[in-house]
Amino acid sequence: MYNEAGLDVEAVRAWIGKNGGVKGFPDAIHAPDGAVLLEEDCDILIPAALEGVINLSNAERVKAPLIIEAANGPITAGADDILRVKGTVIIPDMYANAGGVTVSYFEWVKNLSHIRFGRMQRRQEEARHQLVVDELQKISESMGNKYTLSDRFKQKYLRGADELELVRSGLDDTMRIAYQSMRDVWHERGDVEDLRTAAYLVSIEKVAASYRAKGL
Repeated sequence: MYNEAGLDVEAVRAWIGKNGGVKGFPDAIHAPDGAVLLEEDCDILIPAALEGVINLSNAERVKAPLIIEAANGPITAGADDILRVKGTVIIPDMYANAGGVTVSYFEWVKNLSHIRFGRMQRRQEEARHQLVVDELQKISESMGNKYTLSDRFKQKYLRGADELELVRSGLDDTMRIAYQSMRDVWHERGDVEDLRTAAYLVSIEKVAASYRAKGL
């Protein structure tokens, strides 16, 4: 489906539930050959379903300056060469798809330790947050209560992070660090022309470092 102004996701979901598919949805153009939409003008293209949808037959017509591979292998090796020459920036699938694996690792660590995330520091964080709120309230009182903290803010701030928020924070931090590692290799080495190659180099170096640490 295509709509230049964007799609109402909830409306699409309701339509699929009622009609069993997207065909006939009134607020979008239905393209039976979905691959043609990959060639539309856009700022960011995210192929997120099938392998090899960008290939030698259509790579020249893909206009997006930035492609994020949310599917596994949506760009073939030949198409990758064409897009790189055109100057297209590709966020490779091995990075863009790493979130699920990363969170699975967090779950594995949690199961090994038998301790839920946040248990060791949550109460200490809440105590520190309470100190901040108390000091802000003192400042407010000294100013004649011209400014007061809202109850909603105090409740949210004092509650501290729950387990889901901690997992999301850990994922955010991991992905930022991983991207920076790729970016550094990409920009600092003259023989590295794209983020995919940089991702391979960073990954191989991490494996090699692990073997060296084990004395192998």
